[in-house]
Amino acid sequence: MPTAILTGQPVPGSSIEGDLRSLGFEVRAAADAADAETLLAGVPADQRIAVVDARFVGHPHALRLGLTDPRFPLAAVPGAVTAQPAGRQALTRALARENSSGTGGTLVASDSLADRVVTALDADGTAVHRPELGSLVATVPADPQARNEARQAVAAVDDEAVRLKSAVKARDGFFTTFCVSPYSRFLARWCARRGLTPNQVTTASLLTALIAAGCAATGTRAGFVAAGLLLLFSFVLDCTDGQLARYSLQYSTLGAWLDATFDRAKEYAYYAGLALGAARGGDDVWALALGAMVLQTCRHVVDFSFNEANVGDPDATANTSPTAALSDKLDSVGWTVWVRRMIVLPIGERWAMIAVLTAVTTPRVTFYALLVGCAFAATYTTAGRVLRSLTRRARRTDRAATALADLADSGALARALTRVLPRVPRVPRVPGVLWAAAGAALLPLVAAVDGPGWPVVLCAALYVLLSAEAVARPLKGALDWLVPPFFRAAEYGTVLILAAEAGVNGALPAAFGLVAAVAYHHYDTVYRIRGDAGAPPAWLVRTVGGHEGRTLLVAVLAALLTAERFTVALTALAVAVALVVLVESIRFWASAGAPAVHDEGEPA
Repeated sequence: MPTAILTGQPVPGSSIEGDLRSLGFEVRAAADAADAETLLAGVPADQRIAVVDARFVGHPHALRLGLTDPRFPLAAVPGAVTAQPAGRQALTRALARENSSGTGGTLVASDSLADRVVTALDADGTAVHRPELGSLVATVPADPQARNEARQAVAAVDDEAVRLKSAVKARDGFFTTFCVSPYSRFLARWCARRGLTPNQVTTASLLTALIAAGCAATGTRAGFVAAGLLLLFSFVLDCTDGQLARYSLQYSTLGAWLDATFDRAKEYAYYAGLALGAARGGDDVWALALGAMVLQTCRHVVDFSFNEANVGDPDATANTSPTAALSDKLDSVGWTVWVRRMIVLPIGERWAMIAVLTAVTTPRVTFYALLVGCAFAATYTTAGRVLRSLTRRARRTDRAATALADLADSGALARALTRVLPRVPRVPRVPGVLWAAAGAALLPLVAAVDGPGWPVVLCAALYVLLSAEAVARPLKGALDWLVPPFFRAAEYGTVLILAAEAGVNGALPAAFGLVAAVAYHHYDTVYRIRGDAGAPPAWLVRTVGGHEGRTLLVAVLAALLTAERFTVALTALAVAVALVVLVESIRFWASAGAPAVHDEGEPA
C-alpha cells in the first residue's frame, strides 16, 4: 500500500486525509520536515510515497492525477508530491536538503514543504510530471479567506464531469468523437465501478472481434450482419479500454502492448474471416484480403517512420516549412479539421465502413472499397509528408537515423554487404531512399510479369544488394524515412504476387499467414522504439532473416518447388516466424524491464 505523509497543521473540516485514503494511501502525520524525513526512511523502498500539505484544498481527481499515475517516477500538484520507487532517491535527497537547510523545520503560511521539495527537485534538474488540471482545483491557501475562496471554487466545478471528459482523448476521429465517445465514457465508468481493468476490456474487445470474424467466415447473410454489428461493438470496447485507463489511471506496460497489438490482430483476423466467408460462397478474395493487409501495414509504417524521423524526435528543430504553415492555417478553419481527419480513414471510420459494407454487400465489394479508400488516404498523407520533408529546415539527428535503421529490419545479408560496400567503387551522393525505391519497384514488377522462376531469384539477389546500399549510410536524407515503407512494400508485395502466381488453393492463405507474422514483428519493433528500448535483439532479426533474407528465400522456394510444395513451404515459414517473434515479444513485454508505451491510437 502506498504511503502519504501529511505535513503541517491539519485544518478543521479538511477532507484531505479521507481523500488520500480513498485513493488507497496509508496516511501518516509528520510534525515537521525532520519528522517527515524520518517517516519517509521507514517506508519500504519498493512502495510509492507521497508528501502532502495538510492544508491542501482541491478536487479528489486533482490528487488522483498528481499522486496515482503509474507512468511517472515523480509527479506533483500544488501542495503534494509523489515518488515511485524509481524516484524515491531523488525525493529523499530533496527532503533531506530542505531539512538540513534550516528552513524546513517550521512551516509558514505562504509556503509548504511539498512545494519546497518540488522546487528543490527542479533545481537538481530532476524531471517532475505536472498533470494538466484544467478547471480542477489544487492549492494550499495562505489564509482563511483564501481557503474559503478555494472551497467555493471546488464546489463550483463538478469533479466527476471533469474526470469523465478527461477520459476521452483530446484528438480523435470524427466517428469516434461523435458516434462512440459520447456513451463509451459512461461504459468506462461502469467498468471502473465494478473493478474491471483496461486489460480485461481490451481482451473482451479482441474476443468480440474474433467472434465477428467467425461470423463472417460462415458466408451467410445473417453471419455477415452479425459480423458487422460485432465489429462495431468491438470498436466501442476498444475505445472503452483507453478511456477506462484514463478515467481510473490504470496504465500498464502490458496493457499498452496489448492495446497496440490487438488492434492489428482484430482487423487482420476479420479480413481472414471475410475471405473464408467469400470462399464458402464460391468467391476467392484472398488476394484482396492480403492486399488490404499489405496496404494498411505499409500505411502504418509510413506513419511510424515519418514520426520517428521528425515529430517523434525531441532533438529535431521545429518544422517551419511552408507546407506545415498551410496545414496549420487549414486547421484554424473548424470544418476542415474534421474533413482532413476523415479522409485519412482512421480506425473508427475504417471499421465503421467495413462493418456496414459487410452487413449490406459482399466481401469482394467490402475489400474493393477498403483498398480504394486506403489507397487514397495513403496517397494524401504520404504526398503531404513528402512535401513537408522537401521543404523542412530541420536537421535529421543521429537518434532519428538510428530509429529508421531499426525500422528497416535489415538482416544478416544486408548487414554483411554494408561492411563490404564501403571498400568497392560506388555511385556517389545517391540517397538511400532511391536505392530502396528501385528495389521495391523492380522485384514485384518482375514477379508479376515473369512469375516464379530464376529471373525473380536474380532480381531478389539484386534487391538484397540495393537494400544494403540503401542503409549503408546513416538515413539522414530528407526522404530517407521512406526507406522502411519501401522495404515493407517490396517484401509483402513479392510474397503476395508469388503466392497468387502459384495458382493453387491454399497458397494465398499461407501467404496471408506469413505476412501477418512478419507484420507483427514489424509492429513489435515500432513499439519497442516508441518505448526507447531500441530495436529487437540482433539474434531475433538474424533468426527471422531480415526483410531481404526472407524475400530472397521466398523467391528461391517459388523457383525450386512445385506450386503445392511452395504452399507447404510458405505455411511452414509462417508458423516458424510466428513462433519465434511471438515468444520473444511476449517474453520482452511481460518482463519487468519493458518500457511504458503510451499509445494514443494509430495516426492514420
